[in-house]
Amino acid sequence: MTTGEGVSPGDGVTGGRSVEVLVGMSVAEIASRRDLAAAARRRGAEVAYLQHGDPSLGAALARAVDGGASEVRLVGVDLAGSAPGVSWLRRVVAHWTRTWSGDPVLVAVAERHAVDLADEIGIDERVASARPLTGREAGLTSVAWERVPSHRHQVFVCRGPRCAAAGGAQTQRAIVAALAERGLGDDDVLVTVTGCQFPCNHAPLVSVQPDDVWYGRVDPAAAGRVVAEHLVDGVPVAEHRLPR
Repeated sequence: MTTGEGVSPGDGVTGGRSVEVLVGMSVAEIASRRDLAAAARRRGAEVAYLQHGDPSLGAALARAVDGGASEVRLVGVDLAGSAPGVSWLRRVVAHWTRTWSGDPVLVAVAERHAVDLADEIGIDERVASARPLTGREAGLTSVAWERVPSHRHQVFVCRGPRCAAAGGAQTQRAIVAALAERGLGDDDVLVTVTGCQFPCNHAPLVSVQPDDVWYGRVDPAAAGRVVAEHLVDGVPVAEHRLPR
């Protein structure tokens, strides 16, 4: 683990060990959890997940402090290029620090996510440039998130282990790109990444609600058809539709 300069203990933080945590930011890292764990072992780091996985980020932070850490440096990991941004990681960490009642700890967050677990130099650079929390980070709530979304369709893209191995990340990107090309946003079609949906033999799997339509073997070309024919024209794509 590389410890950079420019991060000094804050008020009430005494000398102690520094802990590095690689934070899986999305379900893509859940599917690649063995690779993430191996990368952490090589670096003498810990693993946490922002969503879906265990240990949660809060649990990992608490364990680090309980183990004697006075400084924790977090590096978000985004293997699919579609994870929440650094600002979200800072929000979640800031919420944890505001509610933490144990020993004081300095938490710093890398300003860019790691995108390649084999790039040790790149991860070192992110750890070294990690920026401490300022105390001015936004909270977990916002007026913009008060209401239930008004979208007419919700597309669930499976990113469980089998779908991830079969190209679920490419399917997700193709759907998002096809929607963007048509000027459709979250208020029209909300794309949600999930864990395993079953039936895995038809990976990559996509389901469309509230139409109760399930699609199998949705490669990027099929994803474009789902957007154009089903979500825009209202006609399900028969070749990829699974029986219900």
